[in-house]
Amino acid sequence: MSADTFKSCDWPGCPCEGSFRAPHSRQSLRQFRWFCLEHVRQYNASWNYYAGMTESEVEADVRFDTVWQRPSWRLGGHSADAFGSTRIHDGFAFFSESERCETRRPEPDSAEERALLVLDLARPVTVRALKARYKELVKRYHPDANGGDKMAEERFKEIDAAYRTVLNCLTL
Repeated sequence: MSADTFKSCDWPGCPCEGSFRAPHSRQSLRQFRWFCLEHVRQYNASWNYYAGMTESEVEADVRFDTVWQRPSWRLGGHSADAFGSTRIHDGFAFFSESERCETRRPEPDSAEERALLVLDLARPVTVRALKARYKELVKRYHPDANGGDKMAEERFKEIDAAYRTVLNCLTL
């Protein structure tokens, strides 16, 4: 407020200057009433933002404020392709699993090499190391541990087949 503008207090019957602002209501937070210090304190002490709201409305409003009143979605709900990764030059293959694997390792020639690739193992492999890795992957990709996720189930089947392949080669 400029020094040459005198705004009187909005409290009924108060002749003092209204130097302190307070919102009109929850619906109009950017429109203000102007009060003197004494009356702005009284107004703020009696003002309740959640007055007239049900408990579920209050909960929804608090949750909406936790994301700064912006729309939100579940974590992991979008992939890089959903954001148009084709427009992004991905020189390090961060968004493409297949490109990453191709740059690291050449295409395996035998079933055993493919199985080792699935299990992320390198030669030489012992039965003990194979079983430890299998146990670790089963815990991670078992359908019961992933709430029936189909992709995890398919990965689990790949891991199981790869384990059997490598185990057969080691026990021969």
